[in-house]
Amino acid sequence: MSKELSHIDEAGNASMVDVSNKSSTIRTATASGYVQFPQEVFETLAARDFLGTKGSIIQTAVIAGIQAVKKTSELIPLCHQLKLSKVHIDIEPVNHTLHIVCKVKCNERTGVEMEALTGVSVSALTIYDMCKALSHDILISNIQLEQKTGGKNDFSR
Repeated sequence: MSKELSHIDEAGNASMVDVSNKSSTIRTATASGYVQFPQEVFETLAARDFLGTKGSIIQTAVIAGIQAVKKTSELIPLCHQLKLSKVHIDIEPVNHTLHIVCKVKCNERTGVEMEALTGVSVSALTIYDMCKALSHDILISNIQLEQKTGGKNDFSR
C-alpha cells in the first residue's frame, strides 16, 4: 500500500487538505503524555496537594489544555478549524509523574488527533511553568496518540 503525505501538493508545497467532499462523522481522539519530576520535588508537590503559589497546578493545566485544544488551528498551520463537541483532560499522579490524558470529540469532516495532542502538550508545558521554581529537572515525555475513531481509519495503540 502506497501512502502519500496529505499536506504536500504535487509541486511539493504545503497545502491544506480539501475536506469539502468528505462526510461529517463523529470523530474522537485520545492522546496522553507524562511530566516526570525528581522524587523530592514530586513529594513536595504531592504534600501540598499540587497547589503552588500560582494556584492549583493540575486545574490550571487542565484549563490551559482545553484552551489550547480550541486554538489548535491557530497554532498548527494546516489544521482545519473544528466545531468541538467535547474536550476532557484528566491529570493523575503516578509514581513521580503526572499522567495527562486528553479526549476530544467532534462531528466534522476531519479528525481531532492534533487537538488531543495539543491539549496534552500545553497541559504539560503549563505544569512545567508552574513547577520550574522547584527544579528545572522536569521531563515532558511520551506525548502520543492513543486512539482515534471516525473517518477512513480508526487507530488504537
